[in-house]
Amino acid sequence: MYFIERSLRCPGFLAVATLYTIGFVAAAHAQDPPATPAVISLSEAIRRAQSNEPTFAASLAAQKSAAIDRYLAKAALLPLVTYHNQMLFTQSNGLANQGGKIGTTQSTQVFIANNAIHEYTSQASINETIGLKQFADARVASANAAQASAELEVARRGLVSAVVSLYYQVSATETKRSLLTQAFREASSFTDLTQKREAAREVAHADVVKAQLQQQQRQRDLSDADVASDKARLELAVLLFPDPRTPYLTESPGAPSALLTRDEVNRLASTNNPEIRSALAGLRAGNMGVASAKAAYLPDLALNFAYGIDAPQFAKRGPDGAKNLGYSIGGTLDIPVWDWFSTQKRVKQSEIQRDVAKINLTAAQRRLIATLEETYAEASAAQNQLDLLDQSVRTAAESLRLTKLRYAAGESTALEVVDAQSSYLSAETAQADGVVRYQSALAALQLLTGTL
Repeated sequence: MYFIERSLRCPGFLAVATLYTIGFVAAAHAQDPPATPAVISLSEAIRRAQSNEPTFAASLAAQKSAAIDRYLAKAALLPLVTYHNQMLFTQSNGLANQGGKIGTTQSTQVFIANNAIHEYTSQASINETIGLKQFADARVASANAAQASAELEVARRGLVSAVVSLYYQVSATETKRSLLTQAFREASSFTDLTQKREAAREVAHADVVKAQLQQQQRQRDLSDADVASDKARLELAVLLFPDPRTPYLTESPGAPSALLTRDEVNRLASTNNPEIRSALAGLRAGNMGVASAKAAYLPDLALNFAYGIDAPQFAKRGPDGAKNLGYSIGGTLDIPVWDWFSTQKRVKQSEIQRDVAKINLTAAQRRLIATLEETYAEASAAQNQLDLLDQSVRTAAESLRLTKLRYAAGESTALEVVDAQSSYLSAETAQADGVVRYQSALAALQLLTGTL
């Protein structure tokens, strides 16, 4: 045990242990038989991320804790019932008195604060405190619970936005890698063509050099695309799997959904926005906080009802037949008189916090309007460009085909072919980015309107 404690305190040992653990996991992972990669849909990715992401888990825990606080605050408004049991023994002082009952005597106790030498208490006690502060605190807890629920939705939408972005980024990098693979093959094919034509003395060596430079550039681009794709897949896998190296596939983007009308977007965003709900709940909590602080100026009424035994004998009746079992009722009204301006300072403090909540609400409203305008404009522009991008791809493909035919006929230069290849690759890449741009903008708009 001593060796283990000393080893854990040694940084070198921890480093070696960490490396050993990573190596062991990697070896175990390498020994596993290759499995068919699972196809992860966007909804499945969101569900997995909600189970693994720590920030969302913290927001969920805060929401559950706030709900418990609300329950406790409301429970504080109800009477408390306790059953009290006590036995006291006090030394006798050697004297005797009537003991509070006619015709009976008992030894007198040494401590005058105690009622008898033997005293047994077994009572059910019901206590209730009535005051404005208790009701205000319950409403504060309810507002805080509503705010925590809204903040949970904010965290959920933030997580969904991150997952959607990473999910489409994986799809985009895979598409770009596929496009660059085709472009590399095209460049290699063109290099072979120029070499054959040079061997036939149909073109100069400069054409071969230009084609080789293009091929080398495409090879570097493909290598960078492989790295970018792997990085994107790992970033998403961190949110989805215990081991980020788990192989998986994403669904290819389908046909883009239609964009909602501006009026429909405004209506949904105004009625289903968690930032506004959170700010409103914060303002309600601030108002109730002021009421709770001001309640300290008012008196509190405390009621108590006790039923049971408080007697020298643990019995319903004493030796003389007197009743030991009974009840008592008490009421206390505490009127605040002087607290050295503490209540005034608490009221001022709560009013400051309420003013901040008002500013937060107006800021959330302004931010919602601006974000809605920006997101809708982005989605609309991305949608309008989809057809243009498709036309650009078709035009670039036709230009490349014609340029290659002209080069084969000796009517164009290698530079024109290389430019046509670059234009075609740029058009295809722009098309892939355009689809991802529209899907991401549409998802952001759906998050704002609460439909995703």
